[in-house]
Amino acid sequence: MQQLNNSNSNQLPESVIHSNYDRNQLGIGIVHLGPGAFHRAHQAVFTDNALAYGGDWGICGVSMRSKGVRDNLAEQDNLYTLAILDEQPAYQLVGAIKEVLVLGDQREQVMQRLTAATTHIVSLTVTEKGYCLNGDGLLDRTHTDVVHDLANPEQPNSAIGLLAAALQVRFEQNHKALTIISCDNLADNGSKLGKAVVAFARELNDKLADWIEANICFPNTMVDSITPATDDALKDRVAAAIQVNDNWPIQREAFSQWVIEDNFSGPRPHWEKVGVTFTHDVSGYEKAKLRLLNGSHSTLAYTGLRCGFETVSEAISHPALHKLISSMLLDEVKPSFNAPIEMDVAEYIQAILKRYANPHIRHLLAQIAWDGSQKLPFRLLGTIKDNLTKGNSIRLLSTGVAAWLHFLVNAAHQSLSITDPLADLLLTTAADCSGHDASDVTKLLAISAVFPAELVNQSQFSEAVTKAYLTLASLNPTNIESVLDRI
Repeated sequence: MQQLNNSNSNQLPESVIHSNYDRNQLGIGIVHLGPGAFHRAHQAVFTDNALAYGGDWGICGVSMRSKGVRDNLAEQDNLYTLAILDEQPAYQLVGAIKEVLVLGDQREQVMQRLTAATTHIVSLTVTEKGYCLNGDGLLDRTHTDVVHDLANPEQPNSAIGLLAAALQVRFEQNHKALTIISCDNLADNGSKLGKAVVAFARELNDKLADWIEANICFPNTMVDSITPATDDALKDRVAAAIQVNDNWPIQREAFSQWVIEDNFSGPRPHWEKVGVTFTHDVSGYEKAKLRLLNGSHSTLAYTGLRCGFETVSEAISHPALHKLISSMLLDEVKPSFNAPIEMDVAEYIQAILKRYANPHIRHLLAQIAWDGSQKLPFRLLGTIKDNLTKGNSIRLLSTGVAAWLHFLVNAAHQSLSITDPLADLLLTTAADCSGHDASDVTKLLAISAVFPAELVNQSQFSEAVTKAYLTLASLNPTNIESVLDRI
């Protein structure tokens, strides 16, 4: 079977969706840091669709470390297939990404793209940990990458340092028509990114920092679409559908949402014509997604793994877990924030539960469980804090926290590795826990990099987490209903 590439892209089955533009004439106007599966299933697809309305908005993907995406896509001229998995699956050929560079190997080319006058958008999906923030959401000057980059500003390793280096050149050349867009699941993501970049720049040059504050916009955004990792089964399925081999197709559910603050320093693609929402207030959408979708996702991941389930759809299909998640959403998350006036929260919750139950999406709980130390503060702890202020229940939200603590203790006791930037600290602390004692919670909640003292010192929080932790201690695949009923 042939390899997908430019020469055979027009010979694919008629059922494969193509966007209508001339890829050969397409210039690059966007640089994206972190061209992983989510970017390629989300922002790149919106951009691919918008290219039908004109503009030089091809994407240069920049991998901060990994060479996998670059090397696999290079063999097929950076084309790839999006599989939209629903009752009626669909396949789309995506050509918006024109090139992929790796910072470690191609630093000069990366800087040329970032500093080009024709580059008007820099976007990021580098995960929460890629922003090098402390517990207060500000630049962590003690972070290993930040320390390195401040000492070596022309050879940065972090996204923050790389942006500052590029902005230094743009400042000198007065190329200010640039908007930097965070697309990560981080509350106030654009604001936090902007503050971190300015704080980093100020350590080097006050005039640069002032110029960034005056000229460069960092809009807040909200992104949403469940995107499981690519596996061999997907590659086989895509090959059968498009009748050529694709090294690295990606998959997602049919639902896809992108909300962007209408705050730009320069031009942008015609995203508004292909379903992107522009607004002056992203916070309502953002909180709805972070708290309702992401918060329940993490809770389902940690409780579902303890119950012996492998995927989201398997876990949510168990009546006791479905009851836990739906009750948490309706009774504790929904009252914690003010949703946009046009949003029906109860309807949104039902849509989330339906999306979780989609049997065509094989979303691994273990994948969602990654980077818990970075995710929980935004997905659960903020909601808990607001509920305590309002006098609302935190019983079920605390169950999600307690399930994460058990996840750590189980990993430590079984000598399992976990994907988390604080893995060593978390596992060392968890190794000193029994798995069934209240003192475990005291030890784990003392990890200040995750749990702020103002929250830990509230007895309602520590008591609720302890109660849930002790209840979950006996949870296993044989007693799911009886244990969860006691939560």
